[in-house]
Amino acid sequence: MRKFYIEGGHKLTGTVKVSGAKNAALPIISASLLGSGPSLLEDIPDLKDVRNLAEIIRRMGARVDYQDNTMEIDPRSLDQYATDPELAGKIRASYYMLGVMLARQGQARTSLPGGCSIGNRPIDLHLKGFKALGAEVNINGNIVELTAPELTGNKIYLDYPSVGATINIMLAATGAKGQTVIENAAREPEIVDLANYLTVMGAKIKGVGTDVIKITGQEALHGEEHRIIPDRIEAGTYIIAGALMGQDVYVKNVLVEHIKPLLAKLGEMGVELEEDIAGVRVAAPEKLDSVDVKTLPYPGFPTDLQAQMMVLLTQADTASVVTETVWEDRFKHVEELETMGASINVDDNSALVKPARLTGAEVEATDLRAGAALILAGLKANGVTVVENIGHVERGYEDIEEKLTALGAEMEKVEGTIESQVTTA
Repeated sequence: MRKFYIEGGHKLTGTVKVSGAKNAALPIISASLLGSGPSLLEDIPDLKDVRNLAEIIRRMGARVDYQDNTMEIDPRSLDQYATDPELAGKIRASYYMLGVMLARQGQARTSLPGGCSIGNRPIDLHLKGFKALGAEVNINGNIVELTAPELTGNKIYLDYPSVGATINIMLAATGAKGQTVIENAAREPEIVDLANYLTVMGAKIKGVGTDVIKITGQEALHGEEHRIIPDRIEAGTYIIAGALMGQDVYVKNVLVEHIKPLLAKLGEMGVELEEDIAGVRVAAPEKLDSVDVKTLPYPGFPTDLQAQMMVLLTQADTASVVTETVWEDRFKHVEELETMGASINVDDNSALVKPARLTGAEVEATDLRAGAALILAGLKANGVTVVENIGHVERGYEDIEEKLTALGAEMEKVEGTIESQVTTA
């Protein structure tokens, strides 16, 4: 079992480059199957989820060439409408095959999606949208099967601005006759990036970035070139690392507009920030002021930075409150942080975070962002931290140990069993 082995207390200095956004890459890779010819996608991060999705579409018959963060996908040989159930169960984004295959072939089959265990993550809004477009839905155990000899545009209101449902309905609607209107749609930058790609492929989409998206179906789309936007969550993670331990950290390849809620909160805390067109320079202040944080759908504070922000709040001068409104089971990292000395009281969807001195310990990554938070805690802690179950982290962060080590962190990925060297000083 692979583990991260981190010696805390080392200051961070230098430049770190943010990779392409995983949450944009996965739907865009899926959307490439809608083209009549090859697509060339750049800045695709080398992540476990990306490799799993590439293998899923290979097994469906598409040709995929992936190297040096560039992926060429040729869907012309694709001859299957069903995903490999074992592979699909490993990655939540496999459900994008439902929308894509409905639009492309009029039928789709996949297993219910996997991913992080952060609460109830149903696909009922996805299925509601597919039904509104004319699809027949059949669920047998863990398998979802859709059939639709013809898709017809419709008006669809989402009870919640779900990113996944918005994307999946957009994908299906590109192949529907007439216009589809998605109301209360999600507004995340990753959805805008997908829409930009679909548009250059020949799709007709309006209103992306607002809560009403209109898609006019087209008979055919073509392959295209596209560069993925920078990962705002990875950028935020490294900026928070700089706020914890930075002397002079420059996080480059950042679209600052995408992380305004984080930068606003860090500014309230007294973190030294300097923005420019290409990135953000950050340094840890002598004293951190406490702030309250409430996660919300975009453009609110992102739930995917909640755990990392909680680590920073343990170093504030007084108590802070973190309120999670997006996922109901996203405080699993609290118990692990308490193992490291954090003082956090959870009451339903709120957590009272008190100032604490962190100490190295053996902890486990319970999900992707929790794993990132434990790495940040390890950078700050006195002594050595061992983070286990790092497969979660590798799903969403490309070369995180190399990037942090280049900034001055003492961090190593260890294969197999290691002797614990955790200090309790």
